Amino acid sequence: MTIYLNALGMICSLGATHIDIRQRLLAGDSGLRTGERYASDGVPCIVGGIPLSDEELPTAEHLPLRERSRNNRVALAALAQIRPEVDALIARFGPDRIGVVLGTSTSGIAEGEAAFRHYVAHGKFPAQFHYGQQELGSPAAALAATLGISGPAYVHSSACSSSAKAMASAARLINMGLCDAVISGGVDTLCDFTIAGFSSLDSVSKERCNPLSVNRRGINIGEGAALFLMTSDAAAAVILCGWGESSDAHHISAPDPEGAGAALAIRQALQRAAIAPEQIDYINLHGTATPQNDAMESKTIHQLFGAKTPVSSTKSFTGHALGAASAIEAGLCWLMMQDDNADGMLPPHLWDGQADPALPALRTVRRGESLGRPLRYVLSNSFAFGGSNAALILGRN
Repeated sequence: MTIYLNALGMICSLGATHIDIRQRLLAGDSGLRTGERYASDGVPCIVGGIPLSDEELPTAEHLPLRERSRNNRVALAALAQIRPEVDALIARFGPDRIGVVLGTSTSGIAEGEAAFRHYVAHGKFPAQFHYGQQELGSPAAALAATLGISGPAYVHSSACSSSAKAMASAARLINMGLCDAVISGGVDTLCDFTIAGFSSLDSVSKERCNPLSVNRRGINIGEGAALFLMTSDAAAAVILCGWGESSDAHHISAPDPEGAGAALAIRQALQRAAIAPEQIDYINLHGTATPQNDAMESKTIHQLFGAKTPVSSTKSFTGHALGAASAIEAGLCWLMMQDDNADGMLPPHLWDGQADPALPALRTVRRGESLGRPLRYVLSNSFAFGGSNAALILGRN
């Protein structure tokens, strides 16, 4: 069964509209900025914060207290962009035939952080805090309650592969006949917990992340949401034509340096899409700018695709949005595959241009580079802690 990506609601550090996001991406205008609110080892971090203030986000007052969090409000902002299309399908198929499958890693942890700070200062938790705000399943419950739907609603939380795995799960729900439509993607928001955690691993760069460079020093944390409306209706130009999932079981945080699991996920995606590696027009790398990830991924891509396929990492634009990263990066690919990109403009690789000689050479996309024709197939990679690997292939219908 063909799975169509009928609509996309997305907000990230590049913008809150399709036009703003794509314009800034193609112009090479990074959304990463120094945020005084967040620090690593006492030094303010470069982060990829969304361009909306908390006052500009949708309210969550219609939800139970346990579902009220900034994370869920960001998800609601993405949902608002596709709400008419979603409502039309609810009316057509019924609320029990619409599902929600999301990826996240933070959920409402920021609310927990604020609650504990309040507890230390006042000896009690604030009235607006509910432990359930931190539950990983909260974003799916919030969207389902907002829409009044009763189909399957759940969350994947496998670190950086979360929302890619969510989209694969959504496709399976449709293929099995359990849903006629699924809202799928991911949402993650900035909080002290994730920045402190990655800082403890010496993985946070004090400069803008620099994927594939000999000078790369680690990641910048980002935030955002991307929600796809997925159906089997031939109502969109872009389809999810392949996905692959694997597990290295190599190390709790480091990837298998040989990339065996990563390669397996990519091969599964190619097989499911029924295409050869040379048919891929562009690869959106996981590209975290950490020493080990870039080394593993470069080796894997070079083995499977050689040095001819254009590649880039968009994390130097958006930061690493963790549980939402896969969906946001798939969303950037989706934007590039729309009819109004007839020249096949490609997302540039934003870095210092100083390639690491220890890595296999890859064809990084230059600013302004295009295929001269519409993109036909793109691959987007996601490789997470614990060796959780996922690969998505998007194609033009």
